Amino acid sequence: MSGQASPKSGDFQGRRVLVTGAGSGIGRAIALGFAAAGADLLLLSEKDDLGPVVAEAESLGVSADQFRLDLADARQRREAIPELLGRGEVDVLVNNAGQIRRAAAETFPDADWDQVIELNLNAAFELARAAGRGMLERGRGKIINIASVLSFQGGVFAPSYAASKHALSGLTRALANEWAGRGVNVNALAPGYLATAVTSGLRQDRERSREILARIPAGRWGDPADVVGPALFLASSAADYVHGHVLAVDGGWLAR
Repeated sequence: MSGQASPKSGDFQGRRVLVTGAGSGIGRAIALGFAAAGADLLLLSEKDDLGPVVAEAESLGVSADQFRLDLADARQRREAIPELLGRGEVDVLVNNAGQIRRAAAETFPDADWDQVIELNLNAAFELARAAGRGMLERGRGKIINIASVLSFQGGVFAPSYAASKHALSGLTRALANEWAGRGVNVNALAPGYLATAVTSGLRQDRERSREILARIPAGRWGDPADVVGPALFLASSAADYVHGHVLAVDGGWLAR
């Protein structure tokens, strides 16, 4: 396929995009970005009210289906994924749902470790595996995993999150190695410090917030909207020859 300079409004008409964790933050922004570009949506969340996102997407002239599922619950997830994917073909999967638990490594609770790995890694793999089967049968599809700058760094007081995000970048490359020659692109985005609910504690800590801002060359916290363009790019024909890449969207954090 010939690439385009950039995705535009209408570029994704007739395509269906599944976004997990779509009720707020990065997931919400990406979902509405795809809707603005003409894609129909299948939105998944455990706790967020998806009604406002569905209404906003539909106001843009696309269809939006919603599905409530606790992806951190392995039994519930494995029972529900066939039903979820049975609602129609998925052209683009955005594995965005994730969580972080903070504690010193020497006292880090087993339950917190297990829950973070279950959602951030295991659920992402199982969704990619299931959606990927259909994509491979059709010979086309895009999978975008939401990694993190902690896919490259160890962080502090977040061992399970760092481990899960390192693993997610490895999974991205592993799937790309198997599926690139069969028409399926698997890539990841690695957001930096964005102004979302996940970072509210850091932003409220004046000293820590100053330390973070001092390291970001762009000089500001990111916004979920900053991730939308890169997501649309990776899902577009402009990225047809991009496979197994982890694209940092971090204001230059990793460059410093």
